Amino acid sequence: MSKRPNPESIDDENPGWAEADFKAAVSFSELPESLRTKLRGPQKTPTKERITIRLSREVVERFRASGDGWQTRVDAALKDWLKTHSPA
Repeated sequence: MSKRPNPESIDDENPGWAEADFKAAVSFSELPESLRTKLRGPQKTPTKERITIRLSREVVERFRASGDGWQTRVDAALKDWLKTHSPA
């Protein structure tokens, strides 16, 4: 088994990360807002509002257990509830 890299798989413009690179990396959310906006691009029309809401542990656990996109499913469940109920 050869430990030499395959010359065809070497990409000089995008080298592999070393251990030090991983240690120095930060998550997207830790970047300054101005840089995140540049990388992500500005949201053309905000479609959702960021809020803080307290829900029962049971509700949060059940939705989180359903996997990625659970907050979108909470939003969909509330929209569905509004079709037949009044929040007042």
